[in-house]
Amino acid sequence: MANILMRPVLALALAALLPAAAGAQQEDAGAYLAARVAAAGSDYRSAADWFTRALAADPSNTSLIEGALISDFSLGEIEKAVPLATRLTESGNGAQAAALVLLADRAKREEYQAILTAEPTGLGPLVDRLSFAWAAFGAGRMSEALEAFDQLATTQGLEPFGLYHKALALAAAGDFEGADEILSGRDGNALRVMRRGSIAHAQILSQLDRNADAVAMLEKSFGTDADAGIDALKERLAAGETLPYDVARNATDGMAEIFFTLAGALSGEVDDGSTLLYARTATHLRPDHTEALLLSAQILDNQGQHQLASETYARIPTADPMFFVAEIGRADALRADGKIEASLEVLQGLARSKPELMQVHLALGDALRREERYADAVKAYDAAIARVPAPERQHWPLFYSRGICHERLSHWKEAEADFRRALELNPDEPQVLNYLGYSFVDRGQNLEEALSMIERAVAARPESGYIIDSLAWAYFRLGRYQDAVEPMEKASLLEPVDPIVTDHLGDVYWAVGRKLEARFQWHRALSFDPEEKEAQRIRRKLEVGLDALLAEEGAKPLSVAVRAND
Repeated sequence: MANILMRPVLALALAALLPAAAGAQQEDAGAYLAARVAAAGSDYRSAADWFTRALAADPSNTSLIEGALISDFSLGEIEKAVPLATRLTESGNGAQAAALVLLADRAKREEYQAILTAEPTGLGPLVDRLSFAWAAFGAGRMSEALEAFDQLATTQGLEPFGLYHKALALAAAGDFEGADEILSGRDGNALRVMRRGSIAHAQILSQLDRNADAVAMLEKSFGTDADAGIDALKERLAAGETLPYDVARNATDGMAEIFFTLAGALSGEVDDGSTLLYARTATHLRPDHTEALLLSAQILDNQGQHQLASETYARIPTADPMFFVAEIGRADALRADGKIEASLEVLQGLARSKPELMQVHLALGDALRREERYADAVKAYDAAIARVPAPERQHWPLFYSRGICHERLSHWKEAEADFRRALELNPDEPQVLNYLGYSFVDRGQNLEEALSMIERAVAARPESGYIIDSLAWAYFRLGRYQDAVEPMEKASLLEPVDPIVTDHLGDVYWAVGRKLEARFQWHRALSFDPEEKEAQRIRRKLEVGLDALLAEEGAKPLSVAVRAND
């Protein structure tokens, strides 16, 4: 798809900035270099500030203008970027980001005639053709709009975009029958749409007094246990409410959908910076575009811009069905920014305001578990599980996570019950098989069953160092020391700086008589900052050896194989 869309904007802009320093005055070099470093690190707020400072000293430098434009654009401050885009364009610079900013500005101002008569933007045929079609729609030239959508729908590789946007336009014009014919595939073209397309189709069916068909379509697309937003739609439909059609109410909304569609299609396929610009364009044209806001925030969080991500999540209002998703995302961003208590406060407040949502209690439990507040986490998981009267396969993480907390609290009976319940729901889940199997091995219980569980986990995840470590440790605890060597060495290669895996490798080497190598691995394990309790044990092994340590602990010596159920 890259050949029909604009190329990665940020990468090109940064490359263009490389020669700019050569022409910079000595006194301006600091601002320029600071801007470059900030831009390279996706620190858009600092980059915008430094580019502005650099531009004050060198206002005609097009590379600096483009850097400032992209920084403002990435912040979602398109109004500030418009004058910069105009300057770039007037200078003869064909920057793609400038073209996108000017197109978004015209669409926001409903200057549809200007879009229709403009030269190609350079953003690619997909953007140009869809923009022309929606501008024609906005200008009241419906036949031209439909013809443009149809032309796109017959272009190889672009068919789904033309059909989907034609359906949105028909619905915006009140032709719900025509829109449904496209979205249902009755026109002979099977069309797969994203989540927002399914919402549009549900609204269209509701406008046709076909609420039951809308519910069936949503359940086919998302299953019976969808997200809260889809569940809320289904509840309204089941209650007989006629849903308003609001996915693309007019041409400006339609233009917003162009860029959200592209952002969703490109997410994970091109650099995050380019995807962010498309998502920001969508929210500029339609500030209440929940999905585009969520995508923007997720990208910012991935880029390490946790404060910006948190601010973007906070733009979603409390009445929105996806508010809880935004709040969970905001809590994650706060945690990544080192604001642990603020993150927990967000989730605790959400649990009070949305107590009916299982996902909220699960997120709170996960956050508390990460902070090793296991007793509080168990309470949150209890609340989550209480909201699932008939657990299904997808609910296994609830029991698995609660089981981990019980195990850390030394509540083994409860932990084992939770792990086994998770396996009842998802019998082949390698995480649960490994955790329960490893726990049995570590406790010296049910060793044959444990070995079988871990072998199944390894078969499912053959490149997981932690699971292979569990297999080797099971062999070790069974007294099969020689069998433990190869998988433990492989685990160490896969997890080369993990203190537990490295410590285990030392124990295995000791058991097979390779004592010099064992001591070397124990020294390495200490260098990887293990927990203090483990560090003390490793230091003691280095002082007296593993055999003496086991004797001090009252454990069976290595020469005696541990038997199952001992």
